[in-house]
Amino acid sequence: MPAILTFAFLLLCLGGVAAHYAQKLAPPAGGRRAVAAASVGAREKASEPGSSGRTFSVAKHARGQFKVDGRVDGRPIEFLVDTGASVIALRMQDAARLGIHPVPRDFTVKVSTANGTILAARASLQSVDIGGVMVREVSALVLPDEALAENLLGMSYLSRLRRYEFTSSRLVLEQ
Repeated sequence: MPAILTFAFLLLCLGGVAAHYAQKLAPPAGGRRAVAAASVGAREKASEPGSSGRTFSVAKHARGQFKVDGRVDGRPIEFLVDTGASVIALRMQDAARLGIHPVPRDFTVKVSTANGTILAARASLQSVDIGGVMVREVSALVLPDEALAENLLGMSYLSRLRRYEFTSSRLVLEQ
């Protein structure tokens, strides 16, 4: 159990560092989209008039993380947003709920974690929808449940957006 907590803590720290640098690289204030104000913890959708894309904004979770409810191939799932993860990482039990059932021989991808190297299975998700911001054909990895405390929304989704931006209290996804 301490090893899992250490791994989760290191992932959070890495995500915080990445968020800090992503915020510094964000476009100037004039290029930001207007998003309606919401109370802390509330989730919202907003669109700028004349925009063909979609925008989703979420408040920082009480523990200082960004958690989002999404839909993978039409099924609900919760993610922790992690810019340090190169792909979406799914816990095996959550992957099974999504209809993804890798067999032992599918676990061929070596993944380095704080607890050492583990094997993961590749998966392809037909669609990932976070607050109406949908991306199709997204790469993912399935990891054993004990290797991952939460599902991670990684760069295989985030990098396909027009923009994602972290502020001190909000995350904005724009398609």
